[in-house]
Amino acid sequence: MRRLMNFDEWIDYFHFWQESIGLPMKDFNARIPKNFAFDAKFSASEADAIEFGHYKGNTKWKTIMHIPDQRIRDALLNLIVFQGDTEFASVEQQKKLLQNSPSDYDLFALVRVMSEEMRHGWQMSYLLCQHFGDEGRREAAKLLERRAEEGQRLLGSFNEIVENWLDFYTYTQFIDRDGKFQLKMLSTSAFLPLANSMGPMLKEESFHLGTGNNGLLRIVKAGRIPPEIMQRYFNKWVPTAFDLFGTDNSSSAHWAYVWGLKGRFNERETQDPADVAHLNEASRELYRQEITRLVVRLNMAIPDHDRHLMVPDIKFNRKIGLYKGQCFTVDGDEIDSSKYPAYLASVVPTAEDRELLRNIFKDNDWIEAKKSDDESN
Repeated sequence: MRRLMNFDEWIDYFHFWQESIGLPMKDFNARIPKNFAFDAKFSASEADAIEFGHYKGNTKWKTIMHIPDQRIRDALLNLIVFQGDTEFASVEQQKKLLQNSPSDYDLFALVRVMSEEMRHGWQMSYLLCQHFGDEGRREAAKLLERRAEEGQRLLGSFNEIVENWLDFYTYTQFIDRDGKFQLKMLSTSAFLPLANSMGPMLKEESFHLGTGNNGLLRIVKAGRIPPEIMQRYFNKWVPTAFDLFGTDNSSSAHWAYVWGLKGRFNERETQDPADVAHLNEASRELYRQEITRLVVRLNMAIPDHDRHLMVPDIKFNRKIGLYKGQCFTVDGDEIDSSKYPAYLASVVPTAEDRELLRNIFKDNDWIEAKKSDDESN
């Protein structure tokens, strides 16, 4: 592991990381929109006082020296590390698509998403280096040393393979939407530098969500990719997104709330008391409702009701939490464990699906054309 002395040295390491994962800085940066820059961005504070938890009403903490308990500092460090890890991982997952985009717009969208994810990782690394001393700098270095393709990233979704453009649009629809939830929950944090980091990140994240949603709609409207294959890609990614919300009855989420580090998704919109024993479950349910509405909208462009897309049941193919390792169908029905491996293989992308997609992708009529003024920026 490289030993960093300051953030400038981290920036040098960041450039080395770009090169090491196959993103030569000169070539990639030439594609980035002209008004984009890798730097730390902060919004004005929406609240000067801590908004929830044991310290509610106290002034938000501007540095870790203001934090009253080492356990809180450790938990805060962990939250920032996990967020940063997801950002760099997503770039590693998506980079191979730079070689085969279906249009100039799709290449522009991919480059913008990847650039902003890198900036989000930069932002988290800045917080680690500036506020957490040697430990923070070590963790910031490790963000650039783990590799998604080697299964080293901290959360399951970010070790999955993004093999093709259907993967990419499904990923940005469902995994980036989880990112929106996580960022909004951190936007109410009692640690002011983290809370104020979230405004610019959420603004950028909104483009990623739009990219996924519009991309899937363009695919449906083009009518070349069978909905059955799209469904299997939904089945691949959605369970991993449910896992990203954490374990059920989580003590970590409980204490992050009590300590004021991470609020609820609707913290500023609800007056209801927090159920601190089931915070992850509540956020996951709000997420499930949101993506269900989006899939209903996609189905409006699929005339055959029997081929409509669906959100797999929350019990299906879970790797953490209450349903970890249990055998359920995409509809939520229990299935015999001896039959489950064959069933699972039939409802996630198959070798035949991948081969069919490779043939479909040879022509660029598999996705509806889209123009944007942003292409020339």
